[in-house]
Amino acid sequence: MRKCIWIAVALVTMISCNQQTEKTGYVNNTKVVSDFKEMKEAQDKWTKKNNEVRAELEEKAKQFQIEVQGYQNIMKSMTKGNREKKEQELMTKQQNLQREQQGRMQEIQQGSQKEIDSIIGKVKDFIKEYGKNNGYTYIYGETEVGNIFYAKEELDLTDKIIAELNGDQIDQTTTKKEE
Repeated sequence: MRKCIWIAVALVTMISCNQQTEKTGYVNNTKVVSDFKEMKEAQDKWTKKNNEVRAELEEKAKQFQIEVQGYQNIMKSMTKGNREKKEQELMTKQQNLQREQQGRMQEIQQGSQKEIDSIIGKVKDFIKEYGKNNGYTYIYGETEVGNIFYAKEELDLTDKIIAELNGDQIDQTTTKKEE
């Protein structure tokens, strides 16, 4: 009987020791990704590219409108055959312009999404390595849909992760928060 009690006490002690050595934390995924300098740079780059392409396409659309107005001004003096030919030409130009707009916008969207996915992968890998290097058993991710409803504030690694990702100096309040 004493042997069973001794084994039970040893087992409980082992379990409680294992639980005490587990280190957990969490990060706000949205904040980490949005505050990561590389993400901000990528967003700025793609916004700029988007604006440039839109301006270029708007200029082409204006030129097309000028051409259409020019045609409308002289169409009454044209023969039926020439009108039909010019209208077919204008329709083809309009379709080509629409295809170009769709293609260019799709290029931007795909390029942007590919870079964003790459950055998100980089953040995930960084957090995994951070966890391994700092002895964490678990690092949970908090999202906008709220998969963490409550956690002690001192377990929040968000600011520390952002600072390390961005290569910033970590202030004393963030360091104390983790300890």
